[in-house]
Amino acid sequence: MRRLVAYTEEAARALWTNRTRSVLTMLGMIIGTSSIIAVFGMSAGATTGIAATLSSFGTNPVAIRVDTTQDYPQYAQFRYRDAKRVEADLGGLVTRVAPFYFRNWQVRRGNEQHVVAIVTGGDNDGSKIPMREGRPLNPFDNDTAARVCVLTDDVARTFFGDAPAVGKDIIINGSRYTVVGVFPKLNGSLINSVAGSNTVGIPYSTLHRTDASAPDDLEVYPADPMQADRVGELATSVLQHIHGPHAKYTVVNGAAMIANVEQTLRVIGFGLSAIGAVSLLVAGIGIMNIMLVSVVERTREIGIRKSIGASRTDIALQFLMESLLLSLAGGGAGMLVGLLATAGGAQLISNALGTVIIPYVLVVCIALAFSTAIGVAFGMYPALRAASMDPIKALRS
Repeated sequence: MRRLVAYTEEAARALWTNRTRSVLTMLGMIIGTSSIIAVFGMSAGATTGIAATLSSFGTNPVAIRVDTTQDYPQYAQFRYRDAKRVEADLGGLVTRVAPFYFRNWQVRRGNEQHVVAIVTGGDNDGSKIPMREGRPLNPFDNDTAARVCVLTDDVARTFFGDAPAVGKDIIINGSRYTVVGVFPKLNGSLINSVAGSNTVGIPYSTLHRTDASAPDDLEVYPADPMQADRVGELATSVLQHIHGPHAKYTVVNGAAMIANVEQTLRVIGFGLSAIGAVSLLVAGIGIMNIMLVSVVERTREIGIRKSIGASRTDIALQFLMESLLLSLAGGGAGMLVGLLATAGGAQLISNALGTVIIPYVLVVCIALAFSTAIGVAFGMYPALRAASMDPIKALRS
């Protein structure tokens, strides 16, 4: 250990003696390491942020939609009772099947009125978003076709300001509804685009009583998420049995879509990181080149060391330690720059996704691993070349 410490001190002195050359050599490591850390860190943060955002809305259903490209899409149009029929036929394969409606209706309270997006819900499907006020819609609201609603934060503030909204009434499409819950303000533009920042939710059974038009989708919730594709196929078969074999439907597996998005982001992140790794290879070649120059410049020094008893291992370790210090110093500086860039990028990503999680420990470990590997791999050849010198020829040079 003492010899290793001595080699480290000696390597540091040698690098400090040629500090301008050392700093220029480290620039490649700084650029390469910082780019890899920034790209990997931000892509990992974006992946976890999107996954957390989408999973916060609860269980992802399999959405069945009418294929509008078929010759006569009206023949495949859903009916309200189709949901119960599909649920009964699929039995234990699903937890529930619900019709989904999306309407732009007039919402009024007093003299304040606006056109607001109306969506249906009514079952607690595992949503992890806590309510700002009150409660979410529940199965009892659907069973009784209750005239109740839940509001997003923007809608609640539009009609009630900062006052409590739960227990008060609003007029939706000419009918009176009682507010039972208000969602909190969702941070992140992506969350707002997915969830809708200007939305009112009502039970689907209540909407059906006031609007007898066809549902937009059927949302099928599989009991086993791994069987989502099979459940979608079986639900389509049931619908074709109801509406005829020529009825065509499209199946959208929400969980599979999220998994595909995550996989795509990972592939993009690794691809960009691989591009950044090319600059590390260039930096490693630069380190090897400088170390070869150093070996030539210190040929006489190597001869003297060998003549007074230094072994091949001692010489190799001395130059390998210099290469390693160059790599670690450049990698450490690049790590700091990359972490600063990652922190800044995480702030921008959080504006779109809400809270994101950056795996800083993993990022630091990757930086240290790359720096060590580059220093050892590209410092090995100069170190072995120095160790293999003949001491007599070295002294004569």
